[in-house]
Amino acid sequence: MAILVQKFGGTSVADAEKILAAARRAIRAKNQGYQVVMVVSAMGHTTDELIALAKQITEHPPARELDMLMATGEQVSVALMAMAINSLGHDAISLAGAQLGIVTDSTFTKARIRSIDAERIRQLLNQGKIVIAAGFQGVDPAFNITTLGRGGSDTTAVALAAALQAEFCEIYTDVDGVYTTDPRIVPEARQLKRISYDEMLELASAGAAVMHNRSIEFAKRFGVPVHVRSSFSDRPGTLITSEPESVARPVCGAALARNEARVTVLGVPDRPGMVYAIFSKVAARNVAMDMIVQNMAADGRADVSFTVPRDELAHALRAAEEAARELGAEGTSYEDDVAKVSIVGLGMANQPGVAQKMFSAVAEKGINIEMISTSQIKISIVVERQYGVEALRAVHQAFALHEEVPEGELPPAGKPRPILTPEILERLRGMEDLVIEDIRLDETQSRVTLVDIPDRPGLAAKLFGQVARAGVNVDMIVQSVGREGRASITFTVPRGDLERCLQVARDFAREVGGAPPIGSWNVAKLMVAGTGMRSHSDVARRSFKALAEKGINVDMISTSEVCLNIVVDGARGQEAYQALEQEFADVRL
Repeated sequence: MAILVQKFGGTSVADAEKILAAARRAIRAKNQGYQVVMVVSAMGHTTDELIALAKQITEHPPARELDMLMATGEQVSVALMAMAINSLGHDAISLAGAQLGIVTDSTFTKARIRSIDAERIRQLLNQGKIVIAAGFQGVDPAFNITTLGRGGSDTTAVALAAALQAEFCEIYTDVDGVYTTDPRIVPEARQLKRISYDEMLELASAGAAVMHNRSIEFAKRFGVPVHVRSSFSDRPGTLITSEPESVARPVCGAALARNEARVTVLGVPDRPGMVYAIFSKVAARNVAMDMIVQNMAADGRADVSFTVPRDELAHALRAAEEAARELGAEGTSYEDDVAKVSIVGLGMANQPGVAQKMFSAVAEKGINIEMISTSQIKISIVVERQYGVEALRAVHQAFALHEEVPEGELPPAGKPRPILTPEILERLRGMEDLVIEDIRLDETQSRVTLVDIPDRPGLAAKLFGQVARAGVNVDMIVQSVGREGRASITFTVPRGDLERCLQVARDFAREVGGAPPIGSWNVAKLMVAGTGMRSHSDVARRSFKALAEKGINVDMISTSEVCLNIVVDGARGQEAYQALEQEFADVRL
């Protein structure tokens, strides 16, 4: 009999009436022939209220005791849900994290799942019971109660669906599904019928808040189809699976992250190990970096920029200042009032001109771009916070994301789910371990760098419009703004197009009043792709460390949720590739 996992968030179980409504959904699924596991969050704002209560006792509650306290919220919900189902004439049983067989590490308040022994759940399902599982929690090897951090109930639901090889994992929430962007900001935003795992991961990291990235990482790794649906209607919702909604459209969605800050280390000596030194300092303070951009050096020095959540700026800035002093860099700068706008889509990898179209849409609104980072399926820009919403709306309109996808554009059915061996099913060891799926070396590209150009609206749109008209396809783009309102833009193009592109760049530099472009025919682009790239922030640090130990200098960096792109001197491409393969051998798929 097929198993169905249903997850109900806090708003979906906020009171007795909603608990009973959720209970009826589970009963309906059971009557349709499914064995049903319900994963339930704490009611309403219970978790926030428990944290506030703890802080009335002490401003710094011990993490272990905070987990003990927070876990009670879900235990209340599962008990009430089991009572509701029993009152409606069906058999149900509630289980806390330890009773579910969920074993985590001992990182209190943000634990990772290490394994799930699903045998007890299977036995209860075979007895005809609806199993009510407490989300957000587990137990460590020493039997301490742990909680999984933000989005923990989503993570519990998808992890259980993987362990049980469920047919679907339904995520019931207060929205109808995944939209092309936040409909509260862009009213014409359209609900997606389907979205791929990688697209959902990128949107989640870019600011979309429908689901947490850890749960999507689970779904991708174990091939779990996830269905995001409304608790309050029977609308179809959005299916998250291996295939996108459209194979023809380059962009599936856009997102806005408002509370961002940008830090730049200025004038970093251009020699091996410098980038690793910077990010080691930042990582040591447990600061979550997002966009990482390094531009090609001018006069032997480079600028390295990265974005962090605004509330972590002080820690990041101290780390950057410490690194700058030790490395002999020229200093640091920061901005605490920026926003990040991103577009995402599997289709953009095969369609030229996507970046230029995005830049033009923003330029037409007179909005200046402060940073650019591109990857295979995401383009992100940083703008002043006050222009974030306007930029998002402009981009959404430019790509006509409000328009429905014709049936003819829908791709074929998704790839078959991976077969989980009995050994994996028995314990599912290391469920949240980092997995590196691919490391690639591209030795077909060259690089163009423009330095000391004026920083003003429309610059990137103008440059890449001229490059496109010259018939040159651009791959990787990074832009950062340095000192005194001057910017640098570096991008890669096919080697055969370098001379043509350099001529365009020379004309552009003369026109805008910048320095002559710098070209390099022989560069190597390395890509490290995997699952868990964001939740395992160590990937960038390990990559830079591996290259530094070989004395290999990093010329360009761009990051995304599913991959890290690094450009090095072409003569050392093979050596760099081998260094990364060796570094990640322990987590290679």
